[in-house]
Formats: sequence, structure tokens, C-alpha cells
Amino acid sequence: MALLFYKPLNLLPLLVFIIFNHIDVGYSSPLNPDRAHDHDLQIRKLQELRSSISQSKPVSGPRVFAVSSYGADPTGKADSTDAILRAMSDAVTEERNGLLMEGITNHGGVQLNLEGGIYKISRPVKFPVAGVGNIVISSGTLRASDNFTTGGYLIDLSTTSYSSNNKYSYEYITFRDIMLDCGYRGGGIRAINALRTSIDNCYITHFATNGILVQGGHETYIRNSFLGQHITAGADPHERNFTGTAINLAGNDNAVTDVVIFSAAIGIMISGQANIITGVHCYNKATGFGGTGIYLKLPGLTQTRIVNSYFDYTGIVTEDPMQLHISGCFFLGDAFILLKSIRGVINGINIVDNMFSGSNKGIDIVQLDERNGAFNTIDQIVVNNNNVNGMNLKATVAKGAIHGNGTSWTVDFNRILLFPRHIKFVQYTLTTSDINVFPKYVLRNISNNRVFIESDMAVNGSVYVSVDQGLSRPKL
Repeated sequence: MALLFYKPLNLLPLLVFIIFNHIDVGYSSPLNPDRAHDHDLQIRKLQELRSSISQSKPVSGPRVFAVSSYGADPTGKADSTDAILRAMSDAVTEERNGLLMEGITNHGGVQLNLEGGIYKISRPVKFPVAGVGNIVISSGTLRASDNFTTGGYLIDLSTTSYSSNNKYSYEYITFRDIMLDCGYRGGGIRAINALRTSIDNCYITHFATNGILVQGGHETYIRNSFLGQHITAGADPHERNFTGTAINLAGNDNAVTDVVIFSAAIGIMISGQANIITGVHCYNKATGFGGTGIYLKLPGLTQTRIVNSYFDYTGIVTEDPMQLHISGCFFLGDAFILLKSIRGVINGINIVDNMFSGSNKGIDIVQLDERNGAFNTIDQIVVNNNNVNGMNLKATVAKGAIHGNGTSWTVDFNRILLFPRHIKFVQYTLTTSDINVFPKYVLRNISNNRVFIESDMAVNGSVYVSVDQGLSRPKL
């Protein structure tokens, strides 16, 4: 029987061949109305089929590299390292137009899709060349094998062969919706000299070194993620044995936002400048077990802001802080802030508007570690407007009053003032209820955080004193 091919259908030849091998389409004839009716019916079916094909969800295009297409095993049974590396290689070897920073190729947002699989890898996943940018890796789990490179990182943005003329090796690399199981062999993600890296909605666990290491580079944003050496939800019986660092920021201008750190010796280590931490919940390891929520290890040039965060039985340690802002945070379980002297310099500190809750053990909310020498250069320090329950309030600003009948009054601020023997500013007044008495009074002495006021006559009066340790002394 002859077949009719209708050009307006515009279907692929193979599809047309298959269709017409299953549909009987013939010439219509006025002498055979049944065949004409069948012909019209088959044409309508073809049109419906064409419409359904045009409305179907498109398959992945060349801009999405699915790792299973390269032989990666999504069950996690076989080693998928080589397959994933081949997919990464193909993703970055195509020629692309346009540059980002000098020496960085814009790959247009090409995606490496892990397709919701769990992939076992035996060595770090890294790009075959440096100088790549605008790439997304997403949607799956990478798990270190038992023979994974010791001390390596599951995802490694680093290179040893890139030109020293270029400041950055990578730009605008995004890691999204990924779980990394380091198997206690090494770390999760390393980014060295990378610019504008985004780590979003990731879960990193079982790291032996760092969950995330940022070294050099600029503007790594870590957000909406969960990190812990051990998978736990607090009160772990092995908590005192936790090691490792969840996030290690050894670079400038990075941000950690809305992140939970649930097990590690140190939650966040910061040794770079101008970083911001906000919305972080640290219950990685209790201070009583030797843990630290955030450790600022950049003596003399801290330049860090920590705001709206939750320190759950673990606190903050900062060395010789300069330009540090901590506000809007909640410290639970006797967690406190420790200011550690290295060279004895502390300058430009705001610790304000925080809440502290403890167990009535006499723990100060802000403490000094002066084992390496006392702080001797102290300027522009504000510790004030914090509220306390079950802990000792400490501040650099205080007010006191004393009532008595005599010629001298001493107001002792040692219970509340942070620094010993360091009152810079005093404001005081004497009031008396005695009639027709106008005593002269003067500030006689400030020593050991005590203010001594004396009058020229005995009166029944009250002395009110305000002191400040953090103001700059005017230069005369």
C-alpha cells in the first residue's frame, strides 16, 4: 500500500518511519467513505502525537554534564573517580567566549550534575586546568573510599601549575546541594586563590582536617550548610574527642551565613581580614571539653563582624583583637568571649547587645587571657548593654553609687569592669539632704578600679559615679 508523507508535520525521519510502521494511512476516495474516515482519524492522531512531543520535558543538553553518562556509579559500590573527572574535563575543555577576571574563562554556567547519586571516590575531584569560571557542581553525594588520599580534599580548587602573573586561579565556582562524606581521611572542600566561590546547601561530615578550607582568594560565601566531624545532635558521649575544624578562613572578605556546626574541635577558624559571620549556630564542642566556637587568629588586624549567632556551650576566642564587632548573639551554657593577649594590644572592639545564660557558677561573660603578658595598649573598647542570666556581667562602662555620712566615699567597680586598673574617664557628683550646706568635693584617686571622692566637710550625702575604660585619652 502506498504511504503519504505530510511535510507540515516536520517530524524526524526516524520517528516518522516508526509511526508509519504502526499506522495504516491510505489514499482517500469518494467511492470509499470508510477509508476516508480512517484517513482523517489517523491524521488527527499524528497531530496529537506531534503536540505531545513538543510539550514534553526537554532532555539534558550539552550544558549539563551528567556524571552517570560517563560511567559513574550512583550506588556508591564502584569507584567513580575517573568518570567524574572525565565529566569535569569535558565541561571545561569546550571553547567559550568572554572572560571573567584576567586569565579566567567564562564557561557560561555549565553544570556538572551528580543526579542524586552517592559516588565513591579514591582521590580528590578537581578541574584538569586552572583558569576556569562560572561552573556549577550540584545535586549528589561524594564519599571518600577507604583508600582515599590521606589529607586530601574531596573537592579541591587548587593548582600547582597556574601562572603567578594571575592573582586568582578560579572564579565564580558554585557548589550546591552536595553532601560530602570525608570518611575521616581528609577534608571536604578546599579553595585556594579562588574568587567569588559559592558553597550553598551543603552537608559536610567525617572530616579529619577541615570541612572547608579557604586560603587566599576573595569573597567565598558559605551559606545554608551543615558541618560536623561526627553526625550528632548534641550531648554526644564522645564529644571530648572531637577534632578538626569545620570552616577555616585563611583569606579576606568572606561570609558565613546561616550555617550549623554540630561537631568539631573548632567551629570556625579565622586568620584573614574583613570576614563576616552571621546566623551561625555553633555547638561543635563544649568549652569545658576544650572546644571553641569561633577562633580569631589574626593578632593586630582582626576586622571581623560576628552578629546574630548562637554559641551553644562553646564560645569565642580572639588574639590581640583590633576592629572586632560582636553583637546580637546568644551565648548558652556558660559560653563566654575570651580576649587573648599576644603582644598586649587591643583596639576598636564592640561587644554589645548580646545575651548570656549560664548555670550560676560565677563565669564572667568576657574574660582576659594575659598569660603572655598584660594588655598594655587599650583603646576604643566598648563592652556594654549585654544582658546576663546565671553569669557575671562584665563591661567597660559602669555606674555606681554609695551613701553615707562623712567626708570620703569610695566606689568599687572591680566586680563589673573588664580591665584591672584601667579607668580612663570618670564623671561624679555629690548630693546631700543637709540644709544650707554647700560642700566642696573632689576626685582624689583612681586606682585598682576604685574611685575615691573627698569633701571639705562632713555631710550626709550620696555620691554617684560613672566610669569608662574604653574611651581614647585626648592627646594634649
